[in-house]
Amino acid sequence: MERIVSAINDIVWSPALVVLLVGAGLYFSIRTGFVQLKRIGVMTRLLFGKKDKPKEKKGVSSFEAFCIALSGRVGTGNIVGVATAIALGGPGAVFWMWVIAFLGASTAFVESTLAQLFNFEHEDGSRGGPACYIDKGLGSKWLAVVFALFTIIGCGVMLTTVQANGMSTAASNSLGINPVVSGLFLALLIGLVVIGGIKRISKVASIVTPFMAVAYIVIALVVLAFNWRAIPGLLSLIVTNAFGINPVCGGILGSTIMMGVKRGLFSNEAGQGTGAIPSASADVKHPAEQGLVQAFSVYVDTLLVCTATALMILSAGTYNILGPDSSMLVANSPELGANYVGFTQAAIDTVLGGFGSIFISIALAFFVFTTIMAYYFYSESSIIYLCNLNGKCSPRTEMILVRILQVVQLTAIVFGAVKEANLVWTLGDIGVGIMAWVNVVAIILLSPKAIGALNEYERINLKNK
Repeated sequence: MERIVSAINDIVWSPALVVLLVGAGLYFSIRTGFVQLKRIGVMTRLLFGKKDKPKEKKGVSSFEAFCIALSGRVGTGNIVGVATAIALGGPGAVFWMWVIAFLGASTAFVESTLAQLFNFEHEDGSRGGPACYIDKGLGSKWLAVVFALFTIIGCGVMLTTVQANGMSTAASNSLGINPVVSGLFLALLIGLVVIGGIKRISKVASIVTPFMAVAYIVIALVVLAFNWRAIPGLLSLIVTNAFGINPVCGGILGSTIMMGVKRGLFSNEAGQGTGAIPSASADVKHPAEQGLVQAFSVYVDTLLVCTATALMILSAGTYNILGPDSSMLVANSPELGANYVGFTQAAIDTVLGGFGSIFISIALAFFVFTTIMAYYFYSESSIIYLCNLNGKCSPRTEMILVRILQVVQLTAIVFGAVKEANLVWTLGDIGVGIMAWVNVVAIILLSPKAIGALNEYERINLKNK
């Protein structure tokens, strides 16, 4: 099974996909006038500024949509994924994560704006996402159906297993909890939330996600404060390794770039299309507003949370670099081997002895909890789209399909918690890759509409600012 999964992953994640993602981000950056830099002030004002009172109870607020998307982005990828990138690509992989985040912010803007332009009304508010703009914007119903199915399989099953595995591994490392127990407990908590629908998901995400992100950044700052002597050399270490200048990492330059892009995309989801799904449900005055808010969420995910993890690991030196044959090219912490989550746990333990493992376990539990909630929302929205393809199907049929999704995803949580890490990470990469291929091509073709919305928004609202 592992050989088959690996072969599929090699096809999905060919160098062509990396070129497509980076090229699309660069194209959108240029076409939007580097909106991800030019409009940072507007992004923060829209997100944290005073909000008008909602006129109706349907749908979610822009901030709640931001939190749902951010909860999907901030998860195992920010802790285990960053450690994996460093282990298989060296410190230089962090640089390429930054690059994909900067370019990906413009991609997130385009896809989230398109989601607002092509959403549809459902009984619990607006719904939509890539499937809708592929259908209504490109006029390709069959491709929209393919993407919706990819989302259900990728998020509802494949990516869910990755998140559950990271949480159960951390809990086993620090507390000795049996992975089966961890998986069952997580499945129970997720089940209690998702049964409540979009309103309960958005409320929980808007409370838990910001709290844990801030707590994680605070702990990272504490670790960096104690390892301050190592900080000046970290940027040089990252940049030299990013371009293969360091002799050790020169031989794995391809892996450095690939791991940075893959883990960067896995974490911030820009181009994958999933962040556009909650954006379609946001109640905003103009489509471009939600695009700007979601562009900012990419920065929060990668430039803050992922960077916090990377700097903790690198400043504490609690990492190993592995070659293609799994041999250790650099063995700073040989006792950790390829225990990726252990890199981050050990980094915190160097400052707060005995606390690192417990804190990472708690952080991962919260991050994974909210991320799987977001994955469920993505999958549920795709089912709702499919049920509304040719006229509305009966509410009963839609509810049955949603219940089946819930059972399948809860089963995937338990499966991921007990399976070997490399297999589930590969499954997760496939899930991300297949969605990215379809979505990026679609948003490139539809980008003039998103850029037109941005120009209209700036002309109306930003002319004198």
